[in-house]
Amino acid sequence: MFRRKFRFGGCTDGRDAVCVSPGELYEPGRGYGFVTEKNRQEQELLQLPELNAGWETWYWLRGQELSRVEQDEKGCFLDSAGAVSAMEERDGCRMEGERRYIPLCFKVDVPRHGNYRVTLTIEAAKEMDEVLIFAGRRRLTQRADIPAGGRLVHTMIVNVCDIIPRGKKQVYEDLSVDISVAADRPGMTALTIEECACPTIYIAGDSTVTDQSAFYPYSPGTSYSGWGQMLPCFLDDRIAVSNYAHSGLTTESFRSEGHYAVADQYRREGDYCFFQFGHNDQKLMELKAFGGYRQNLLRYIQESRERHCFPVLITPIARNSWSGNGEEYNDLLEEYAKACIQIGRETNTPVLDLHQRSVEFIKEKGLEGTKPYFYPSDFTHNDDYGAYRMAELVAREIVRVCGYSGSITENCGYGRAIPSAVSAYRFLADRVTDGFGEWQPAERICLPQKPAVYDGLPDPDGTAELFAGLERPDEPLTRAEALDMLIQTVKFFPTNVYNDMYDDVTGHEWYAGTVECACQNGMIPPELVENRQLLPERAVTLEEFLMLAVCACRSRRRLSVSEQEEKNPYEGKCRQSALPYIRLACAAGLVSPDGSEELAHTLTRGEAAGICRLIRI
Repeated sequence: MFRRKFRFGGCTDGRDAVCVSPGELYEPGRGYGFVTEKNRQEQELLQLPELNAGWETWYWLRGQELSRVEQDEKGCFLDSAGAVSAMEERDGCRMEGERRYIPLCFKVDVPRHGNYRVTLTIEAAKEMDEVLIFAGRRRLTQRADIPAGGRLVHTMIVNVCDIIPRGKKQVYEDLSVDISVAADRPGMTALTIEECACPTIYIAGDSTVTDQSAFYPYSPGTSYSGWGQMLPCFLDDRIAVSNYAHSGLTTESFRSEGHYAVADQYRREGDYCFFQFGHNDQKLMELKAFGGYRQNLLRYIQESRERHCFPVLITPIARNSWSGNGEEYNDLLEEYAKACIQIGRETNTPVLDLHQRSVEFIKEKGLEGTKPYFYPSDFTHNDDYGAYRMAELVAREIVRVCGYSGSITENCGYGRAIPSAVSAYRFLADRVTDGFGEWQPAERICLPQKPAVYDGLPDPDGTAELFAGLERPDEPLTRAEALDMLIQTVKFFPTNVYNDMYDDVTGHEWYAGTVECACQNGMIPPELVENRQLLPERAVTLEEFLMLAVCACRSRRRLSVSEQEEKNPYEGKCRQSALPYIRLACAAGLVSPDGSEELAHTLTRGEAAGICRLIRI
């Protein structure tokens, strides 16, 4: 059985543990080390949040060194608060509202997939309040306060498995344990990792459940989060969580896009399978609540039982959706919740009614009172505070439904070789911790302010190298590809979620996060939207690409043109609604100023890349 121990302070001979110094960054050959901006930039796989503990820097900080690991007699640590203050002073970017943290991240390679018992020891040189410990893909396992001179010893179960990262179609191997600590002065004194055998909860669902990555400097109120990544905080160290939920998925695309197959290869007899869908199913006629949605859930239940696993249905989490001026709650997912409950009764499957519990919570808080539990300006996706509260509701439902023997009968289709359904579900309820600690949002939550000056932002690769190895340069460029190119050019990131702005973008497409990012940053001209349709697969003309490019530039800096400028050289050669954009494109040097370009020309990928190289931010 694999077992490895690390010491981060006061270690000399290394006989009983690996002695770790601050400068030891993770490399595949070494097999362990800290993960910072430096090795993320150097190692391509570490640029995927799913493979680097779920952290990314804010876009304007790309290439900057924020994580400076230090060491004292207590262990290795970061001066997170000091680094954030120095960054704000240097960049003229004040991050108002909550305190923000730079996480201390450590990565260890393991020999095989499965569950690992991880014990982290933190000794505090000074008082540390609100210490957050994350494992794997940013799954919260502990919230604690440590007094000055105190010690925290925290044991957690980490599941190691492969994954299809967002925006990718192939399976990526993952054979590592990631531990990260967020606090004013996050530190690590000792770490022990040992292979273990215990039941696993496999979670299938959409963006409201998935392991969301977070930007740092981190704050809970401006980080997307799914309740699945907060659930480990409410479970003891005798059960693991393996979260296969992904943004945009339906009961159908979870299977068709390969995520179900990845999970299915790992689940074993006696494991639990949680299913929560609905938000994206309701967008498709073939997945109505009592149609395709119902049939797909029935199939998942049957297949789980054939594998001698224990299925659990979870009704879809509620949106913060109200009618009028917030006077009446508008329940958009009630029909899907009813379908789950009906299926549970028919198949004798436990149903955790998260929908009803979350509706009650939203009604109690009201429209405005609920907003701090959702990502800013979002009524579907929770921030870390909201996801934590929703995970608490799920944990309470586990106790209510699975802890009562009369709620489940033995007639569940299980074989005699495994424990009875009643005892297995009661075992699950017993894994829920007794206490549920409050995690209240800060009084004021806001997104970080962008730096006032953008010129001279670090660009280690050089703008001239942008898209140097572009694939298929002679093929026509689609709108979705154009947006993808432009958000890279102006140094944005695709987001983890999609908020249903367009009827022809469901949310599971590779470009859904790109569309969301472009929409949030005002990069999509309203003139290109037709009847709530973006037409993402339509080929782009030069005129349309210039309109998109101008909006992309506006999102990062002001494009100014002299009010005395005379006639636009392209007047009469493009749509009237496009003229303001083309005028700005000329001024920015993105198109010839003599009016000689054929704006109706269908742009190739290579030609678009050439225009992107002209953009300076």
